[in-house]
Amino acid sequence: LVFSITGIAFKISAVPFHQWTPDVYEGSPTPVVAFLSVGSKAAGFALAIRLLLTAFPLVTEQWHFVFTALAVLSMVLGNVVALTQTSMKRMLAYSSIAQAGFVMIGFLASSEAGYASMVLYLLIYLFMNLGGFTCVILFSLRTGTDQISEYAGLYQKDPLLTLGLSICLLSLGGIPPFAGFFGKLYLFWAGWQAGLYGLVLLALIASVVSIYYYIRVVKMMVVKEPQEMSDSIKNYPEIRWNLPGMRPLQVGLVLSVIATSLAGILSNPLFTLANDSVANTQMLQSAVVKTQPVASLPVQSNQSLPQRD
Repeated sequence: LVFSITGIAFKISAVPFHQWTPDVYEGSPTPVVAFLSVGSKAAGFALAIRLLLTAFPLVTEQWHFVFTALAVLSMVLGNVVALTQTSMKRMLAYSSIAQAGFVMIGFLASSEAGYASMVLYLLIYLFMNLGGFTCVILFSLRTGTDQISEYAGLYQKDPLLTLGLSICLLSLGGIPPFAGFFGKLYLFWAGWQAGLYGLVLLALIASVVSIYYYIRVVKMMVVKEPQEMSDSIKNYPEIRWNLPGMRPLQVGLVLSVIATSLAGILSNPLFTLANDSVANTQMLQSAVVKTQPVASLPVQSNQSLPQRD
């Protein structure tokens, strides 16, 4: 059990098994990082569900306790350290660590709503994170840097890139009406229904903290006056989408932004689909904690009670 949890925590970049994430994100090619940030995390949570629910059902309380600690550490450390980062890729790395903590709330809820909210949030995270990394790739190709300070005044030279990155970052921060807000709403509500009150309250505080470092980038791109532009923006090259390799990035960015925006509008139908998929998965049904609202409990009338002699 210990080795299994360690491997899963390493895969999803949960604290304290996260040390590889910032350095790999910063040193690897950005397209590879974009895949790692989404694919490995989704695979890690799928492995957690598949392995822990089937192989270790008799020690559920023990690994629930461990994952609760991992969720707390990931949300706190991921968001706090992200506040101090000067590189976009390192900031998104610590952001992904915090996001893993949020997703663990749905896992710990052990209910249909919890598993469905996990599926929905990972789907939303796929698009908003890929969109954010696509913008970082485009900016790095044109300026040769990913330093946050170099984004100052980007709106003056590249409004479309600014819009796309702003939408993805605000969605990651859970700002309505974007998809990330509804994804977190379903996760937190599932945790609250399962009685994880302390964990949900901590997640709400962590979400507020994360909004600061996301909005800091948006503010730097949009609010800075022309005389406050960074050197990279002053020397920003002419935007040419017909260059080799630009078309896939353009298509990826447009699709990610559209999906991030529409998923917020269609969040309820998407959650219904996720809930139906959980309901039709026998493995998950065997592990679901059945809860029934008090108002729906059947009440036996006095007439149906057995008469005593």
